[in-house]
Amino acid sequence: MQFQVCIRVAAMAVAVAVSAAAHAQAPGWAPFASVTGVVQGHGDLDGGGDYSAWSTILRAGTFGDLGGGNRAGVTFNVDYTDFSFSNPAAFGGVAPWGVVQRYGAAAPLAFKLQDGWFLGVIPSLDWIGEKGADSGESLTWGAVVTATRFFPNGNRIGFGLGVFDRLEETGVFPLIVVDWALSDRWRLTNPLPAGPTGPAGLELDYRFDGGWNAGIGAAWRSTRFRLSQTGPVAGGIGEERGVPVFLRATRGFGQGVSLNLYAGLVTAGELRVENPSGTVLRKVEFDTAPLFGATLSARF
Repeated sequence: MQFQVCIRVAAMAVAVAVSAAAHAQAPGWAPFASVTGVVQGHGDLDGGGDYSAWSTILRAGTFGDLGGGNRAGVTFNVDYTDFSFSNPAAFGGVAPWGVVQRYGAAAPLAFKLQDGWFLGVIPSLDWIGEKGADSGESLTWGAVVTATRFFPNGNRIGFGLGVFDRLEETGVFPLIVVDWALSDRWRLTNPLPAGPTGPAGLELDYRFDGGWNAGIGAAWRSTRFRLSQTGPVAGGIGEERGVPVFLRATRGFGQGVSLNLYAGLVTAGELRVENPSGTVLRKVEFDTAPLFGATLSARF
């Protein structure tokens, strides 16, 4: 499964900025890191064949106090996804792509305004492409701007807009930032920023006794990447779209360490192949596919 699209990285950076703002009184700089493993099971392709994928996702960075309630940070991303196609008649019997890699960085900023409001500005830069792709043609970049209101009881809600150059396509998308207590145990929130589904969605969270909590949610995903120079569409663009619907279980271990386990389904899935200038050559839908993942994260 592919999770290294700029739209998801931007949303992750939003969550980091919001978290930074929420801890705006904490002195010093707070490093963090996470490692995620994801397996997407076989999804049947319309027209024949199927595909599956596994991913390793690394995140690391830090954020700190700039004074006056303002915060700044930096995050680095290294992702590796290995796609496997079996008898892909839908793509002429040839796998449209193989291993896709992503390297990127984001710089979330949070500025304190009046009456509990924070302004978030998150520029990011990524190189994302199949192994063998032209790195100079694999650059995606853009920014997200958010406005978030924090309340004395710890609740927060906000909105934002992201604009990205996504390989021959300009992506514009709205965001809702939410972390709202519905009761002592229930919260409505965005999915965890380091998790495999990304926070471009909503999650209903329940807190158990003993350090466990669980959630159910859904998130939209759209991943674009440059194709290899030696592949069936040399220098073209691949895209994977879908809506992961998931269950999550989280266990905290103190000292800022947590383990998140995921299981779910990828629905409304579609794969695309475009020529180097972004003209769609083929669109293939795929059936609902199983999804499993685990994230180990730590704040220092």
